[in-house]
Amino acid sequence: MTQRSPMVTAERNRTLALASALVRGAVAAGLGLGSLTVLVMVLWISSPYPDSGPGGALRAAAGVWLLAHGAGLLRPDTLSGVPAPVSLVPLLLVVGPVWLAHRAARDAADPEEGRPRPSQAGAFCAVTAGYLLVVAGAAAAARGGSLRPDPDTLVFPVALVVAGAAAAGVWTAAGRPFGPLPSWSPLVLQEAVARTVVRDRAEAACRSAAVGVTVLLGGGALLVAVALGRNAGAAQDAFLGLAGDWSGRIAVLLLAASLVPNAALWGASYGLGPGFSLGTGATATPLGLAGSPTAPPFPLLAAVPDQGPGTLLNGAALAVPVAAALALAWSTARRAAPADAPRARAWSRSETVRVTLLAALGCGAATALLTAVAGGPLGTGALREFGPVWWLAGPAALAWTAGLGVPAVLLLRRWRLRTPGWAWRRDVPGADESPAAAPTRAPGETSTKEAANATVSEARAGAEARVGRPRRWWAPWRGRAAAGASGDAARGGSAASTASVPAPGGGPGGGPETASGPAADGSGPGDGGFEPYDFLPTDPWHAKDFRETRWASLKRDSGGLMADFPAASAGSTGSADPVGSADADADADSDTDAEAAGSAAGRPAPAPDRPGPTP
Repeated sequence: MTQRSPMVTAERNRTLALASALVRGAVAAGLGLGSLTVLVMVLWISSPYPDSGPGGALRAAAGVWLLAHGAGLLRPDTLSGVPAPVSLVPLLLVVGPVWLAHRAARDAADPEEGRPRPSQAGAFCAVTAGYLLVVAGAAAAARGGSLRPDPDTLVFPVALVVAGAAAAGVWTAAGRPFGPLPSWSPLVLQEAVARTVVRDRAEAACRSAAVGVTVLLGGGALLVAVALGRNAGAAQDAFLGLAGDWSGRIAVLLLAASLVPNAALWGASYGLGPGFSLGTGATATPLGLAGSPTAPPFPLLAAVPDQGPGTLLNGAALAVPVAAALALAWSTARRAAPADAPRARAWSRSETVRVTLLAALGCGAATALLTAVAGGPLGTGALREFGPVWWLAGPAALAWTAGLGVPAVLLLRRWRLRTPGWAWRRDVPGADESPAAAPTRAPGETSTKEAANATVSEARAGAEARVGRPRRWWAPWRGRAAAGASGDAARGGSAASTASVPAPGGGPGGGPETASGPAADGSGPGDGGFEPYDFLPTDPWHAKDFRETRWASLKRDSGGLMADFPAASAGSTGSADPVGSADADADADSDTDAEAAGSAAGRPAPAPDRPGPTP
């Protein structure tokens, strides 16, 4: 037997992969054409008075499918005998063919396991060629119908739309990479694209531009919906006048639904200022409707404003580009100053402005492109111009988003980079100190009880200063923390006094820690208004470890006058008789005072597992 060489096997696999991609493109085109043909045939069958036979319905379906790709159609049956062009593309019909071509190219460039994989250029060319073969066949079949395709429009824009969808599918299969650029491109651009920072900024600008265009479309759709609601009677009369039977009304309803994206773009152009044309001698803008419109009766055209100067309600349409500019600025500010990133990683002002201007440029270009395909001629004479003026709508979108977006993004960046945390009279020295000064005594005359009271007063004054902080709407926990501190102080177990208790083993050297550190005044790590000691229970105050610590502190401060016996005996004795219980309570109060005095004098408390000096 003859053994095949690896070169022959690789060539055979490459050929099979290209053939598979070619078939995928043809199948994608056939699915789109078949779906639309089925819908047209259903409407033709349900019509009580069809104008032509099944052949005419099939040719009309092929013409509508080509119109969905941007092809221009010619209507030969006119009163003047001159074919009337029909180039207004229902944008909702474009979604199906574009998605099918995109998916076919994506699957061809990234096949399943075990199947040959073509190159990216090969997959693109094969899918595009297979799709255009079906386009050529549909154009040949529709030549004798009531809607004949214009041969000049089959190359542009039909072939361009198919090639763009296929290229997007191959790019998606490759992981949507941003570069590298081709070798024939300028070296400066290649070096710029190779940088990660440039790619990130370009991605942020594209996302912000997409946000701005989306808000423009949403605002335009809202304007059309409000206008149709105000003129619902005229829209109903136009709908009922176009068809008398239910099958014709369904056809009109489907046509109106496919033109909803066009209406949204018309509304966006109206809000931007340039408006749209209703014939060669009429233009509708927020300032009013000038000229005599020559629009055919159609339900969506009932949203056109009345003739005459505009009112304040018409001027309210200018809020659409304002909202788009603010949305673009917000999207850019989120990337310029992320909330979860340190301040050092924020973009500079000049860089933020450059990205915003680039996003505004992308928004203007996308608006010009969309408004260009949203309109088109519907006949000869006055209907040659019908729809938005794209060469005015695009610059208007650029001017709105750049003029309002740049100052808005700078303000948002500054707000997001603000220094968190502020308090009333924080710049006043001694604001956290006690307002009442302690009486002056000679050395040696200050008792332990008075020193402890002074320490507790200072802690309570600090808590009251924290209570004085304003409760902000973006940090509601500050008010709750301060309220918790004041409530504990009112019950006699304030958070400040609890924080002064030495915790066993809490210090770095195994010794106790107090609340005099940065965590006590809310200036530690985390949020500035967080009060950690508001959540500590007061029960451990009488625990065994704390009692031993206080007893050792009292014994040390007594100067050797106290006997060396365990502090737990007070608790056990107190539980035996009422008198002992009273003595234990008095000892506990003395423990608190003496411990506060020791803390005020700056002497560290001994560790809980080490007794004090024996007298």
